Amino acid sequence: MSDIILGIESSCDDTSAAVVRDGLLLSNVIASQKVHEAFGGVVPELASRAHIQNIVPVVSEALRQAGVSKEELSAIAFTRGPGLLGSLLVGTSFAKGLAISLGIPTVDVNHLHGHVLAQFVRSSADDEVPEFPFMCLLISGGNSQIIMVRSPHEMEILGRTIDDAAGEAFDKCAKLLGLPYPGGPHIDRLAAQGDSSRFKFAKPHIPELDYSFSGLKTSFLYTLRDALRKDSEFIEQNKSDLAASLQQTIIDILLDKLAKAVEKHPVKHLAIGGGVSANSGVREAVARFCEQRGIRAWIPPRAFTTDNAAMVAIAGYFKFLRGETASLDLPPYSRVTI
Repeated sequence: MSDIILGIESSCDDTSAAVVRDGLLLSNVIASQKVHEAFGGVVPELASRAHIQNIVPVVSEALRQAGVSKEELSAIAFTRGPGLLGSLLVGTSFAKGLAISLGIPTVDVNHLHGHVLAQFVRSSADDEVPEFPFMCLLISGGNSQIIMVRSPHEMEILGRTIDDAAGEAFDKCAKLLGLPYPGGPHIDRLAAQGDSSRFKFAKPHIPELDYSFSGLKTSFLYTLRDALRKDSEFIEQNKSDLAASLQQTIIDILLDKLAKAVEKHPVKHLAIGGGVSANSGVREAVARFCEQRGIRAWIPPRAFTTDNAAMVAIAGYFKFLRGETASLDLPPYSRVTI
């Protein structure tokens, strides 16, 4: 008998549902929220309201595309956290209610585990996946971590940001350039047209394998402030070069610690995950980094880098196989580590 898992993701501003059968992806539906663009960032209350509107049609469409009825489901996996508490409440409450009505268990998933295990989202049994143990560079708007992944259930953080994450640096600096939210994709687009060596920004020196991006943001802000005093058109005339230089600085910071990590903890496989892993410069730089060191690089399709339910479903599938189901009284959490 097949194990069919419905995954539900609602940690921030994307409502997503996916279905996996015996570890293979059948569908992955995402409803994004455009309402936040006018505010330059996610407004938690608006995000929660949009999830309430989206979750029923999104789940229905995921089941329809998968060709699966709700009565065939073996379990429902849901993102328990971390994330926006109001958004998480919508997803967890819906998952619990549907599971009760069907008489099936729920499986709670750590959102960060989902990003790491996105490498195992497959549409065919012939698709390759990383070998354990492997190292994962998890980079998103809220997290920047280097993780040793020994199994789907055993992960160790080797280094993490002590303040801001790489994705936050992209978005906050993009806002200073007058770019729309989310700023990361706009920086990526502009960087392709710019000179990455044109401007120099601060690269914080943090002990061991930890990251810091607050100093970079400050350096970027001061560069703009000082230049605008002399030329009010500075940003418009140099936007592509500023974007390229910012992107390259973030990449340099990420890879500097990654190089130290693989030297200290040698691995044959290295993966990236999280929203920032959709960035073209990051993907190309990590691919070169691994090629130079004889390491197999695992760079997921962009569809599985940002928040999506496919990663929740596969993470839930691994837990379900171990018999790890969730009690219905488990509350969501806004903050947690890997």
